[in-house]
Amino acid sequence: MQWITIFKKEILEDWRNYKWIWVPLVFIVICIMDPISTYYLPQILESVGGMPEGTVLEPPEVVPSQAIMMSLTELSMLGVLVIVAISMSVIAGERKSGVAELILVKPVSYFTYISAKWAEKLLLVFTSYLIGMLASWYYVDLLFGQITAGQFFSLFFFYLIWLIFVISLTIFYNTIVKVPGLVLTLTVVTIMAMSAINQIFSYRMPWFPNSISGHITKMLMENSVPNALWGAVSITIILSVGLLIASNFILKTKEMAD
Repeated sequence: MQWITIFKKEILEDWRNYKWIWVPLVFIVICIMDPISTYYLPQILESVGGMPEGTVLEPPEVVPSQAIMMSLTELSMLGVLVIVAISMSVIAGERKSGVAELILVKPVSYFTYISAKWAEKLLLVFTSYLIGMLASWYYVDLLFGQITAGQFFSLFFFYLIWLIFVISLTIFYNTIVKVPGLVLTLTVVTIMAMSAINQIFSYRMPWFPNSISGHITKMLMENSVPNALWGAVSITIILSVGLLIASNFILKTKEMAD
């Protein structure tokens, strides 16, 4: 009952802040801008002008799997930034204002408080991500060729695991610091550091969370799920659960100390 109450409160708060409107719209733009701009690149360059006379512009040859992966590439950058931005004050802001203390004084467990907020942000991200990727699927199918339903939902759910990790990491930093801006900085720096580690040691650590996108590309090209993708997804799920458990412990320790 307490969990549902907090969960509904978060949904209502995000609705009042119009997040349930603008976040899906932003995800649509992020997901469709690369495939569309790539397809219409010759027309864009021609309209800009400045090309030598007689120049023949042909659209780059892009297969459907490459086109839809453009959406995931943008989500890995801009999408992740949006997710961190909408989650950076979910707990830190309430701790800073003292609202968290008022809630936790009641018979509400720390894990109930954390998990309800995590679940609401996950629902918002899931909805926005689904709408954005459906829009991308439509335009890729229209402009580049067919992506089967099996391929689409496979890449959708595998990449969702990475987004769940991003939310969990942001929640984790929410319990460590009370400044939302610092939460954003720490989360982004951590993800960038993980990306650098993945690029350097990709052959030695094929199961690293940041390698999920690369494995999805391979899955689409070969039409089969690589073992390394299962490994990366499993590790990412374990890390996400670990971050939630650690968040509960840290928040409980800090609130008791205060």
